[in-house]
Amino acid sequence: MTSVAPGAPPAASANQLAVAAVATALVPPDTPLAIARRLVNRIVTLCWVELRKIRHDRTELYTRAIQPTLWLLIYGEVFTKIHAIPTPGGIPYLAYLAPGILAQSALFIAIFYGIQIIWERDAGVLTKLMVTPTPRAALITGKAFAAGVRSVVQAIVVVVLAAILGVALTDNPLKLLGAACVVALGSAFFSCLSMTIAGLALSRDRLMGIGQAITMPLFFSSSALYPEKIMPGWLQVISKCNPLSYQVDALRGLLIGTPAHLGLDLIVLVAATIAGVTASAALLPRLAR
Repeated sequence: MTSVAPGAPPAASANQLAVAAVATALVPPDTPLAIARRLVNRIVTLCWVELRKIRHDRTELYTRAIQPTLWLLIYGEVFTKIHAIPTPGGIPYLAYLAPGILAQSALFIAIFYGIQIIWERDAGVLTKLMVTPTPRAALITGKAFAAGVRSVVQAIVVVVLAAILGVALTDNPLKLLGAACVVALGSAFFSCLSMTIAGLALSRDRLMGIGQAITMPLFFSSSALYPEKIMPGWLQVISKCNPLSYQVDALRGLLIGTPAHLGLDLIVLVAATIAGVTASAALLPRLAR
């Protein structure tokens, strides 16, 4: 159940980021419209770079599909047969589990995203980005939602696999689009958490160790595998403080129609992401030094 950290970004991608940063620096920095334009340009550029990485090397998609496949095929099928975990409304456990595995796969991608920004620091790209007038928050936001794009691509793989296994997911395009937004938003938060840790740890080895240490506790203390009502009281308190629980709740409501608190879920995810962007941006100068 270990996660594979992303490797170093290609040199071409790093050069593209530097060129894009210089281009956006030419926009006058003193108007709200200019600030918004720089932010949008940064997000679009970084998402485009991430999509190019996937297009040129699909190996990561295949390898990252192995773990959710094992969870659905082995864990899901076994616990469906033994009826060990009560589910709301008596829905099949595999259907209950699928949104949780969807959130898990996104978490495992995003939680090591800080390694890429350390690679960029070591390659000197981060220093070039920091000397431009581009706001640090814009840089972090772009990287966060680039992680969201990668997670959405992985989510499509998990949804297709769940459908093959007979899980009755919604076919409503608006709900599917909403689920993609929830996946991207949750991934944005966890990538910000990873970049915050990178700003504190300052090295890939330390980040890997901390990421491995917190990934499974985040997963098992959420409602991804089992309802909160069957958890011990102390674990329920932790689960309510875990953003992953709110992401899973929203995905279940959108994909399989279980009762959910979509408004609260979105508020928590948005607030957590804003806090993550703020913390990461504050630590970015420390990481760049």
